[in-house]
Amino acid sequence: MVLESEKATSPAPFSLDDSPIARELADLTSRRKALEGISFDFTGDTRVLTISNQKGGVGKTTTTVNMAAALASLGARVLVIDLDPQGNASTALGVPHTADIPSIYDVLIDEFPLADIIQTSPESPNLFCAPSTIHLAGAEIELVSQVAREHRLRTALEEYLATTEDRLDFVLIDCPPSLGLLTINAFTAAGELMIPIQCEYYALEGLSQLLGSIRMIQKHLNPALHLSTILLTMYDGRTRLAQQVADEVRAHFPNEVLHTVIPRSVRVSEAPSFGQTVIAYDGQSVGAVSYREAAVELVHRQQSATKEGAL
Repeated sequence: MVLESEKATSPAPFSLDDSPIARELADLTSRRKALEGISFDFTGDTRVLTISNQKGGVGKTTTTVNMAAALASLGARVLVIDLDPQGNASTALGVPHTADIPSIYDVLIDEFPLADIIQTSPESPNLFCAPSTIHLAGAEIELVSQVAREHRLRTALEEYLATTEDRLDFVLIDCPPSLGLLTINAFTAAGELMIPIQCEYYALEGLSQLLGSIRMIQKHLNPALHLSTILLTMYDGRTRLAQQVADEVRAHFPNEVLHTVIPRSVRVSEAPSFGQTVIAYDGQSVGAVSYREAAVELVHRQQSATKEGAL
């Protein structure tokens, strides 16, 4: 015989529907459904963003290619310019970049037209890439003696955008993890800067130096450049440290940090080995959904700001 008092204090039976995994799956499913109904009308000027952070391993290339693929999936026409001699962005987009292929090196050093090197990614007819090759490793030294060495990429890009029949909605420039002439060319060519920040202890180290370099670029080379977007990457919600870093970054940059965070994801790490972005590799994974949400937020912010400015 069970007393009423014992019934009241006995624990409720365990249910799989109440488990953390079930809650995560339910949340991911609702996020997928929310993305299905979103569409944008891309009009206006081409947005040129440089994705940069002098700290290595924070997800610059991963962010560049996955944001590009996510934007393309929304209907935007996107060009990725691979300025990293490692050529990882070219690899992730499935674009050949062997030493004998015309590349961004030829544009910077030999003044090739940008149109002559751009390839269409097999992932999407809206996704294009100006590849990097091993020759770019020596470009830092060769650029030193070039005329208007800081403006080489900007000149080529402006000429391409002015003459191409098929307009672009976005140009994303992937930078090497340094503040050399390649990165300066990227800063000079862009109107916006996106900084991926890893949710780890050293996240903010070196950021002040990067922002100082940007102020120098604004003063001497490109007054239009501004920090528009910060994206928190490699977020591990199980740790208190990740939340503390996220809170600190948001406190310093309340208007620039996207609400979307990119979690640590095996699928995101695996995708480049198959020559794909995570959007193509596993578009239903949490990493792909997160990058698609970040792309939606990036577009929505700009369009909302444009509407407010027009009022």
